Amino acid sequence: MTIISLTFKLPDVNFVIERLLKNATDMGEMLRPLYGNAAADKYAALIKDHLLIAADLVKASLAGNTQAAMAAEKKWYANADDIAVFLSSVNKFLPKETVRSMFYHHLDLTKQEAVYMINMNYQKDIQIYDEIEKQARGMADIISEAMVKLYPEMFKLHPNMYRNR
Repeated sequence: MTIISLTFKLPDVNFVIERLLKNATDMGEMLRPLYGNAAADKYAALIKDHLLIAADLVKASLAGNTQAAMAAEKKWYANADDIAVFLSSVNKFLPKETVRSMFYHHLDLTKQEAVYMINMNYQKDIQIYDEIEKQARGMADIISEAMVKLYPEMFKLHPNMYRNR
């Protein structure tokens, strides 16, 4: 939604960005019960930066400001590196290179989506969006599986949980 609102200068852009940033808070909250407040807040801040940098990259591209776009892209990948370092530091089942690779792939796909939208290739935009969604679910699965491996006792089902349902 954000790429569309930015590309077409829609009047909802501030609301869309505000909603997008809620994802960062939600992702931090996902970590809070297992990793604590400091880790949850750090992750939320890293994801918020990721989203804001992405918006800056799209804005610079739309403005034709190649230097600003290149600077934003460099900052975006550095942020992905920071996310990889962070996640690998809180969970030994998330190797830094694995996390970096999946985030870089996510950035590559998102860049493609922005290019397709900016160039008004809507069919390709939808196709790449579907790929982004699939890839993001895969990232969530990898992170979730690592959480279960690190804290298996937190994910054991009570034997009577599903009786009488």
